Amino acid sequence: MPIDPTRTSFREWAAFLSMVLGMFMAILDIQIVSSSISEIQAGLSASADEVAWVQTSYLIAEIVMIPLSGWLSRLLSTRILFVASAVGFTIFSVLCASATDLNTMILFRAMQGFLGGAMIPTVFATAWLMFPGGRSAKVSVFIGLIATMAPTIGPTLGGWLTQTFSWHMLFLINVPFGIVVAINVWNLLDIDRPDFSLLGKFDYVGLILMASFLGSLEFVLEDGNKHDWFEDDKIVAFTLLSFGAGVAFIWRMLSQPDPLVDLRSFGNANFSAGCLFSLVMGTALYGGTYLVPVFLGRVRGFDSFQIGEAMFVTGLFQFISAPIVANLIRVMDLRRMLAIGLALVGGGLWWLAHLTSQSGFWEIFGPQAMRGFGMMFIMLPTNQLALGTMPREKIKNASGVYNLTRNLGGALGLAVINTVASVRTDVHALHLKEGLTWSRMAAERGLATITHGLTAAKENAAPLAALRKLAQMVQQQALTLAYNDTLLLMALLFALALPFTLLLAKPAPMAQTGDGH
Repeated sequence: MPIDPTRTSFREWAAFLSMVLGMFMAILDIQIVSSSISEIQAGLSASADEVAWVQTSYLIAEIVMIPLSGWLSRLLSTRILFVASAVGFTIFSVLCASATDLNTMILFRAMQGFLGGAMIPTVFATAWLMFPGGRSAKVSVFIGLIATMAPTIGPTLGGWLTQTFSWHMLFLINVPFGIVVAINVWNLLDIDRPDFSLLGKFDYVGLILMASFLGSLEFVLEDGNKHDWFEDDKIVAFTLLSFGAGVAFIWRMLSQPDPLVDLRSFGNANFSAGCLFSLVMGTALYGGTYLVPVFLGRVRGFDSFQIGEAMFVTGLFQFISAPIVANLIRVMDLRRMLAIGLALVGGGLWWLAHLTSQSGFWEIFGPQAMRGFGMMFIMLPTNQLALGTMPREKIKNASGVYNLTRNLGGALGLAVINTVASVRTDVHALHLKEGLTWSRMAAERGLATITHGLTAAKENAAPLAALRKLAQMVQQQALTLAYNDTLLLMALLFALALPFTLLLAKPAPMAQTGDGH
């Protein structure tokens, strides 16, 4: 069915909105388990380090599928690939909910992430194919809003489902939506045809190299800090594997006439710039979504639902900013919009980097709102920079690579966050302990006050309990200071990225962009 470049039928809108719902589910499931990880740990009888693989396995598998989706879409067609992805994602969601041990959960989560991962870049590509010209502006805002809101509200929804029902509902909630998405897309979408001739040209070596490169890289970034990075032989081995496979993968993709992943897209300066800013955006999108719940849980002792309430603020202000961005896009230079977004998100991170051990919902409301409001000002210009000037026949492959950079930015950001937070916690704890000597009257008075408060309960154990309580207070303050340091580092990244907007060539206004992407 040919696409009318001037209007969109109800059938096309219904098909596209169903695809967006599928993408929302796939991105949501990255973070939906984050605020309920302790409940999953108890349900699977796993250790804290082991249960982290419930999230890591999903990310590793998804990050391999995302760049592969462009080739698969050409082979199978957009409709068949998306329906297969939605059905597979739904089936493995049910299997995740039924898992009774860690090993099966990890396997099912990996398959859920791998199959569901195809839905994310396919939606971005379809938006540019179904809505050419100026109509792509509002659609781009819409899918950008969904892509950035999903990981933000994931902890909120996950916390509520776990508190109200059980952790199994984190996965079962996908089932009715997955069925609706698969049925609607199968019956309503028809924008391209499969090219089964590509099957005979499938690059198995390239697939193995890509999986080794991206899978090993994600593993190193996720687990490096837990194992003291290069002090651990396993981390060293996977780093070498990732580097070697990465070099071989890049060489193979550039030397093949019809590559599995078309890296030649980076020859387009706008595409490269869009991917760079997408990488930066990923650090705030996933890094901020990770760090704030960790602070609220470890320092403030919030439960999963309270954490979700605090995180909802960011998603709410992303929603508020979406129509504003959609209207500004027609009159504002995209470079200026991107600069505003970088300033708002970076400023929000700097503001947030003034946490105290008593910071709660209202203390972080302002910076969370500022960060959420600015995110859409980044998302839309990067979408346009990366995909707006690509030829139609290259959109599918380019969309996979572009979405990969956002996820890699998140993985890289999380690795840096965990490492910096760990190192700075030790440094601050040491400095605080050095100040707590018997020569400090404030320390003596504090210890005496704690001891007096505990004496009524257990007189003999009061002095020892008071010392433990003081040590906990020191650790709490050290964690808070370390998280502030990490947030400042993230804010610095955005400050450094801001001047690069001046080097960008002026993109064509979206309202005037023609059909020949």
